[in-house]
Amino acid sequence: MGAASVVGKRAVQTSFAVAGIVPVVAGLWGVFHPLAGSLGSELNHGRYLSGLLLAIGLVFWASIPDIERRTASIRVLTVVVVIGGVCRLLGVMMGDPLSLPVAGALAMELAVTPLLCFWQSRLMPRR
Repeated sequence: MGAASVVGKRAVQTSFAVAGIVPVVAGLWGVFHPLAGSLGSELNHGRYLSGLLLAIGLVFWASIPDIERRTASIRVLTVVVVIGGVCRLLGVMMGDPLSLPVAGALAMELAVTPLLCFWQSRLMPRR
């Protein structure tokens, strides 16, 4: 691997490490601080969904060491995140409030994650 390739790989790895903070922290927060007003099964379902968000972040982080070989798993995770973002956007279009946290989540789900996926795919070894 040439020097430019190593620098490019390090930049992608660093970007994934930083971006992964969002789902990991948000997932942990949701597990331990569920939405106010949630009761019973809603509360439990919220914790479950927060656990999924945490898992997405952890799997993204797990891909960092050999990121150039993790294209398939990164693409699958990206599709999951984008579908979630499209559903969140649909909710906003149907009347859910567009708060700053929702806008930030939409940016991560519909812009940052797909861009990181595209950037990572450029690291794939050429045959």
